[in-house]
Amino acid sequence: MSLSLPFEHGQLVVVLLREPRERIWGRLLGLEASGIALRGVDVSPWEEILSLVRHGDLEMVALASRFYPMHRVESLYLDEPSSGVPSLGEQFLERTGMAPSLFLADL
Repeated sequence: MSLSLPFEHGQLVVVLLREPRERIWGRLLGLEASGIALRGVDVSPWEEILSLVRHGDLEMVALASRFYPMHRVESLYLDEPSSGVPSLGEQFLERTGMAPSLFLADL
């Protein structure tokens, strides 16, 4: 019996990686048994990213399309609000004035 996954191409997701430990926010490009393709950013400098985008310095943000092999993936979850805390996408829109879909769009 196969599981029905809630993940679809284009959705905003957060991926927790191991070795090295990273937390990546972005737009899902693909999900397969071999790994995850994502266009996004490491959220460790989240405040800096928001500031750079807000001031129009998009070229300074380390935004990229990447493939992460499944052996590095610790967990994958939809970027959605939880317990009254807004999602990263909602925070991004509120604090930068730019839609996440525009920021994470393909070049």
